[in-house]
Amino acid sequence: MPELPEVETVRDGLARHVVGRRVLDAQVLRDYSVRRHLGGPADLVGRVQGRTLAAAVRRGKFLWVPLTGDRDAADEALLVHLGMSGQLLVRSSDELAAETAGDRAAHPHLRVRFVLDDGGALDFVDQRTFGHVSVQDLVPTPDGAPGGRGSSDATVPEPVAHIARDLLDPALDLPTLVRAVRSRRTGIKRALLDQTLVSGVGNIYADEALWRAQVHFTRPTSALRPVDVRRVLDSAAQVMSEALAQGGTSFDALYVNVNGASGYFDRSLAVYGQEGRPCPRCGTPIRRVEFMNRSSAFCPRCQPAPRAPRVPARST
Repeated sequence: MPELPEVETVRDGLARHVVGRRVLDAQVLRDYSVRRHLGGPADLVGRVQGRTLAAAVRRGKFLWVPLTGDRDAADEALLVHLGMSGQLLVRSSDELAAETAGDRAAHPHLRVRFVLDDGGALDFVDQRTFGHVSVQDLVPTPDGAPGGRGSSDATVPEPVAHIARDLLDPALDLPTLVRAVRSRRTGIKRALLDQTLVSGVGNIYADEALWRAQVHFTRPTSALRPVDVRRVLDSAAQVMSEALAQGGTSFDALYVNVNGASGYFDRSLAVYGQEGRPCPRCGTPIRRVEFMNRSSAFCPRCQPAPRAPRVPARST
């Protein structure tokens, strides 16, 4: 599933290529892809027609584009969640003309198309159909700070209001986050994956961050010192920043940016997907174990498992 660096790469592409464009029409080719829009496909089309794509904003793994223009309605945004395989692809006027002429086929997994006033389009493509598109009301953020990366307004789409800020958000209160992590009765990796605690971190970057911080994924959060939690969070922010600079992590064609190009941070991964290979730090073979219906990769030497609590001997 795309994580923060991959989604931020897409957001940046939208900001550069479609912000300021007006939506002339929309076509919903698969109703399930707009299942979170309560009014249904026809209502979604009506809500975006004639509207201008005002900005490209992200919080965690959610993307949205505030809509301005001709509708007398509350502040609204086009909200997108990429799911496991969703893509937002910018199509040029030449590409659309080639499709019309029959010289080029539309993407086989095209689900929703937004036709733009420059003759091009913004396509939502989704092979596995876990992603979704909807138009949602914008609501104030609880702290009054900008809602997410790319936004100057203190608003977020209503379904995103419960999603925490991410580690690359300038408005993140890091000392408060450290205290919140230590107050949880859970393992540190579970805390990193909790999108209501800190957003945008998924399985890949959690494993990489914990390896950098030399912390085992099952270490109880309550047993970690504030400096340890800060080291884990700083490592996660660092690894995601590095991944963002390389366009994200691509293992196949299911993650691409808005121009269809893949990221290449997978070449820099230390533990994720490296089972059996030597740890880059100490040479010990990397291990992978089942975790939360997924897996965790780690170095058993650099990241020793926490000791089991001692059980007092029974008196006789």
